[in-house]
Amino acid sequence: MRTLNLGILAHVDAGKTSLTERLLFDAGVIDKLGSVDTGNTQTDTLELERQRGITIRAAVVSFAIGDRVVNLIDTPGHPDFIAEVERVLGLLDAAVVVVSAVEGVQAQTRVLVRALRRLGVPFVFFINKVDRLGARYGDVTEALAAQLAVRPIAMSSVIDAGSKLARVEALAPGDEPLFSALCEALGENDQALLDDYVLVPERLTTERLGRSLADQVAMGLVHPVFAGAAMTGAGVPALSSAIATLLPERRLDPDGPVAGKIFKIERGWGGEKLAYLYLTSGTLRLRQYLDLPGGEERVTAIHVFEAGRSHGAASFCAGQIARVSGLAGAQIGDAVGRNPASGGRAYFAPPTLETRVLARRPSDSAAIWLALNQMAEQDPLINLRRAEETNEVFVSLYGEVQKEVIQSTLLTDFGLEAGFEESTVILVERPVGSGAGLQILFKERNPFLATIGLRVEPRPAGAGNSFALEVEVGQMPVAFYRAVEETVFETLRQGIFGWQVIDCHVAMTAARHSSPASTAADFRQLTPWVLATALSAAQTAVPFRPLSPGSACRELEQRADSAGEVRCGDVAFPDRRWRGAARRHSRVSDGSKRPAAIAGPDERGRDDGNRFRSLRSDGRATAPAPAFGARSVQPGRISAAAAVRESLLLRCAGRRPEPGSTGRSLRYGG
Repeated sequence: MRTLNLGILAHVDAGKTSLTERLLFDAGVIDKLGSVDTGNTQTDTLELERQRGITIRAAVVSFAIGDRVVNLIDTPGHPDFIAEVERVLGLLDAAVVVVSAVEGVQAQTRVLVRALRRLGVPFVFFINKVDRLGARYGDVTEALAAQLAVRPIAMSSVIDAGSKLARVEALAPGDEPLFSALCEALGENDQALLDDYVLVPERLTTERLGRSLADQVAMGLVHPVFAGAAMTGAGVPALSSAIATLLPERRLDPDGPVAGKIFKIERGWGGEKLAYLYLTSGTLRLRQYLDLPGGEERVTAIHVFEAGRSHGAASFCAGQIARVSGLAGAQIGDAVGRNPASGGRAYFAPPTLETRVLARRPSDSAAIWLALNQMAEQDPLINLRRAEETNEVFVSLYGEVQKEVIQSTLLTDFGLEAGFEESTVILVERPVGSGAGLQILFKERNPFLATIGLRVEPRPAGAGNSFALEVEVGQMPVAFYRAVEETVFETLRQGIFGWQVIDCHVAMTAARHSSPASTAADFRQLTPWVLATALSAAQTAVPFRPLSPGSACRELEQRADSAGEVRCGDVAFPDRRWRGAARRHSRVSDGSKRPAAIAGPDERGRDDGNRFRSLRSDGRATAPAPAFGARSVQPGRISAAAAVRESLLLRCAGRRPEPGSTGRSLRYGG
């Protein structure tokens, strides 16, 4: 079966969904064109999508062009829903990037093109809305080359652009001006073609130019540019022809072992989980058991996307996309089968905003938590978390529109009214230097039956966190080493200032246990303490993570020296809108760069997470600083900040924790 997974990508309001509708209409899949304005398009099925006129969830529709089956995936164009695009890009064989002839190259266009080039996905451009006032086909084509580092080739000619009388004509490869443009562009990567163009141009037939163009499009060397108006259909037939002939296809084996990928999760009307699965090999049948990372699951229902509709089926094979029921343990991104498909992944920036979810009625708090967990299955990047001490619920966001969509979804789908606090910027911590921590078995101040030594070092930006053993593995049970490694990564979720620690390498330099008394719990409980000591010695910096999308970062830089700023350490937060981010930091009382504000217990020994003590350079605690609040951690785990707090405060007080104290609840003995 000849199949093509085709993505339609664009900045919001470039006409992406309208183009999808026109392609389906021209292919005979639908009898009547839908409109985004009237909310009756084929791919915008959510009520919220029809109300707002924007695409929120990626949608799948399948149709045939000639002898090729096209699985068309319509993706959101709004930056707040870039996570939907990320999950789709790894499946694509090719893409159509839609650009408005009026607005030209926009922010999301740059992001999408960079991701496609990084993944090696071939793509063509469609410059839409040439019949709108202000349309600039020639200027936009030049802007593609200047701003996106691509090699565009204009395949269309536009007459009377910018008026309702605009006409689009497809250029013939054998005639000027396309013949010279093709030969010059293709000759940059094909020496034989360039020689014939200069010496014997009559050898360059239309068929040869077409083959060379298709080959170089597949390699991502050139990018044909088509023009048109999706609403009227002008220029769309030429694009359809290019989809059928220029873009590379897949030839898959339906008789091979089952392999594929889950790229989308939905909930059915009865609350059951529905997984969108694309098979790259094999055939999956009803009631067959499927290998998932979490174990085997049995398929109870299959709905295959064909001819613009989804219908029930007893099986589906490689090259097809289906909505599968019965996979209760499925998660977005799961590779299925014993030989899972290997595909690239677009690494867009993670969410940069965070907000607290507030229930209008206190009795709805538990229901909102459960509803948000179901929504997190569909969008894992919202990074749902709850503060166990205060029962506060937080979600990560890409923007304010996403917040409004979450609020509306809670109301319409779950009947729950919720509010949101003002969004705050998510920051990260990076280690500045190297540091080490060590706690020895049976030594003073170590209440656990374990010896752990850890060294912390910075890694290059974007390298992520890593863990390595620098001790003999055979001296302890493997479960003890695994406990240390798992706890290290969990502890790095909250560093000295309460933010996630990134680009950090942790090496285990010392290990010892006491058999048979030591358990894995001893190593899990001691690891955060030792790691926090190492992080304190290494010091961590809290730089701003680049904000995408939006101009908040630029605004912050421009106004950093303005009046009324809030300054925490080396980071300035102008005016009140940034006080939420400032609350995540603490002021260093003596002007040094060492992490100095560490939460401590109040006068009655309670640790409510809201009182802070500033430590001077001699390690002594001064009067409590203003209560700014602290971020929460996973239940049953002591954060790096809490571990440093415990270690330093007890050292100053000359006391040690009672054996058995765990998590963030600290008890002090005499």
